Amino acid sequence: MGSPIFVFREVDRDRFEEVRNGAKVIETRAGTEKYRSIKIGDEVTFTCGNDSFSKKVTKEYHWSTIEVMLIEVPLKKVMLDLETVDQVRERYASYPNYKEKIAKFGIVGFELLQV
Repeated sequence: MGSPIFVFREVDRDRFEEVRNGAKVIETRAGTEKYRSIKIGDEVTFTCGNDSFSKKVTKEYHWSTIEVMLIEVPLKKVMLDLETVDQVRERYASYPNYKEKIAKFGIVGFELLQV
């Protein structure tokens, strides 16, 4: 199996660039099987349009809810441009089917290191 791929929509290019330049410390996704299978040491690829880069997973998390996530890690490590839990909820809800996926699977997070 190849490197897991994290796809960013063009509308989310700012988030993609935050991960690329290391400003965003933890990348999160709904905890579906695709992402729950990623482990420490795995190399993951990030794509946005025709642009891509890879990073290595140095730590992994699995949270049941957004609120539990924000108890364990500071909001600014997950969403640099947001200030409140309500804003974080709104951001996740703006991603296709994320509200339902998070309710069912929780959230996974990955700390990353440049490859």
